Amino acid sequence: MKALFGLGVAGVLLAAQPMGAQAQTQTLEQFFQAQPFTIVVGYPPGAGYDLYARLIATRMGQYLPGNPKVVVQNMPGAGSLSSANHLYNVARQDGSVIGTFSRGITMLPLIDSNGVRYDSLKFNWVGTPSDEVSLAIAWHESGVSTFEDLRTRGMTSATSGAGSDGNIYGRVLNTILGTRIKTVTGYQGSAQSMLAIERREVDGATSVSYAAIKTAQREWLVNKKVNLLAQHALKAHPDLKDVPVILDFAASDDDRRVLEMVFARQSIGYPYAAPPNVPADRLAAIRKAFDATLKDPEFLAACAKAGLEVNGMSGQQLQALLEKLFSMPPAIAERAKTAMQPPAK
Repeated sequence: MKALFGLGVAGVLLAAQPMGAQAQTQTLEQFFQAQPFTIVVGYPPGAGYDLYARLIATRMGQYLPGNPKVVVQNMPGAGSLSSANHLYNVARQDGSVIGTFSRGITMLPLIDSNGVRYDSLKFNWVGTPSDEVSLAIAWHESGVSTFEDLRTRGMTSATSGAGSDGNIYGRVLNTILGTRIKTVTGYQGSAQSMLAIERREVDGATSVSYAAIKTAQREWLVNKKVNLLAQHALKAHPDLKDVPVILDFAASDDDRRVLEMVFARQSIGYPYAAPPNVPADRLAAIRKAFDATLKDPEFLAACAKAGLEVNGMSGQQLQALLEKLFSMPPAIAERAKTAMQPPAK
């Protein structure tokens, strides 16, 4: 049994290694033409990550040397942790495979290393098509008009479950910024949460995707049915320059660093990475093709039609952000971890 296990591990390791000496003599065009270029998606078909990947797949091949076919492979599991582990340990490291997984996965080694089998800084980051700005909102008749009201009056907030952004962010705001948010769980997705707000079952929501609300509840914004209390992001969205960013409420530099660690996932958005050890020239070609795809008119039109924003970062920018976050003092990481975790029962 041990011998068989050893052979299995060896097979996986061999599969993950770069191609042999013959492949190293190939031109970039010859390499990319030799097989389909694969995007591994850590979610099932239909999810936001999948939609971006499929739209990217329709255009990215035009910008890769040799114009290969680009295919999408869905690999859901453990909130996309399975796909991240696969990309790092099993996928070919020759430049023919990239992957996308939860923005939270990038920071998971700092928060909870259980099940993590990768080093975030050793991925070759390709970029992200868009950041994700979430909002803390309150119904216009709730009596909650500003973020300061969350500290003095408090509010009830609708969300789906214990692991949702709304629940986690509510705990973080209560712990770090002294708000008095009472989260009401059990709503099945954002549509039910929004209905609960409109019915006045709750005062508002701690975390609502701006991209989603401006599409599904646009009338709320146009007619000022909700008060926008704060943006959960590291920088303001171009449409929301008058809405404060959550970092603005930090009382100290350490508090600000904790909030940066928690909310950096919003800027990371929908990250794409290549495995470790990809040859430098192939990685450069992949990054160049990815960046070009994000500017492609047909891609932009398709995203606009699907209600998807394109406001992302390059691979180099994503790498620099993660290096900054992973260099935070251990005490800051521990505070962020504690703030995000539910209280012990």
